[in-house]
Amino acid sequence: MLEQINIHPITFISALSMALELTTSGIANHHRRTAIIARFIGRHLGLGSYDDQILVYSALLHDIGAAADWYEKHYIVHATDNDHIFHHAEKGYQILKDSPQLNHLANPIRHHHDRFLGGNPTGLAGQDIPLASRIIHLADRIEVLIASGEHIFLQRERIFDQIRQSEHLFDPELVAVFREVSQREVFWLDVVNLNIESRFFSDLAFWDKYTFEIDDLIHVANVFSSVVDSTSHYTAAHSQNVAKVAQEMALIRGFSSDEAKQMYLTGLVHDLGKLAVPNEILNKPGKLTTEEREIVKQHPYYSQRILERVEGFGHIANWIGTHHETLDGHGYPFQLQEREIELCSRILAVADIFSALVEDRPYRAGMNPPDALAVLREMALQQKVDTRLVDDVADNLDALAAQVSKFRT
Repeated sequence: MLEQINIHPITFISALSMALELTTSGIANHHRRTAIIARFIGRHLGLGSYDDQILVYSALLHDIGAAADWYEKHYIVHATDNDHIFHHAEKGYQILKDSPQLNHLANPIRHHHDRFLGGNPTGLAGQDIPLASRIIHLADRIEVLIASGEHIFLQRERIFDQIRQSEHLFDPELVAVFREVSQREVFWLDVVNLNIESRFFSDLAFWDKYTFEIDDLIHVANVFSSVVDSTSHYTAAHSQNVAKVAQEMALIRGFSSDEAKQMYLTGLVHDLGKLAVPNEILNKPGKLTTEEREIVKQHPYYSQRILERVEGFGHIANWIGTHHETLDGHGYPFQLQEREIELCSRILAVADIFSALVEDRPYRAGMNPPDALAVLREMALQQKVDTRLVDDVADNLDALAAQVSKFRT
């Protein structure tokens, strides 16, 4: 049961940070590198434990406002001094500000592109900009300036010169700190060494664990479901819909209230890996090409690999990773056989399909519930989904349709 577990926030936030790094070809490293650079600077300044944690957590999530917009992600890497750069920072603030567990990160993220000499939409300048924001701003630009294909030691002076020439952007005291810490080879090696990640996060394990109850985890999952669903206006409520339908189906199957809540949590984050799918594919009004379908098919794999990093999330990660498996053994990404697919995965699969059929999509209007049920019945005949669960849908069709917020009578 997941009713109450102790979690190192760093394991949870690092997993969510990984979701922000998803690309069609794998996982990038911008947030992790920015966090490492920021922590070098913060430790040199002698930040206390609380401020150190806020700095690292904020750095790991600093581009959350751009996670669902591939154009925005490309833009912020290639632009440094344009007012459009503030868009994702403000959006990140809006995403996090009402989260009971993550709202303390909202303000540092809101200001992480504020120019030190002013002229910012927020109205802040100089020392009025939160220290964590000033550090992340500098660390973010340092990371962006690192070029692949060239030894990092050969880039040090070029990177520092470019930072120094942008003096209106950055706190000069922090630039001086950067100059000092960057004289040590270990700084640059830690930043570019992919194998340092486990050590970086294990070094932070001395920070206190938090006791998260299921409702706390649902609050955090709601934040990331809103990010995932914003990848397309057609899926603006999909994760919420799947969560509600899955919870209701679990109760119908005789799950306890707490077990059904786990299904709700699972539904909220089941599509986390879709952050690896470009917007133009998700919003495509026509049939997907073979290549585009292959890109979409990777999303449960990434969802599982990201969430299994969170202690206590093993079962949930497995249900999510296997919710596109089919009973005939031709699902993806594992091609599991019927006996290998757990009941919770099967529930999530049916909840996902039912919700998607009833919702509008770029290529069709949402189906009415009886037509969606007919599709599920045909899938059950073809050994794609569990017949018992389709029967549950048939017996509770109105109640389940009512859980889908985009359903129109």
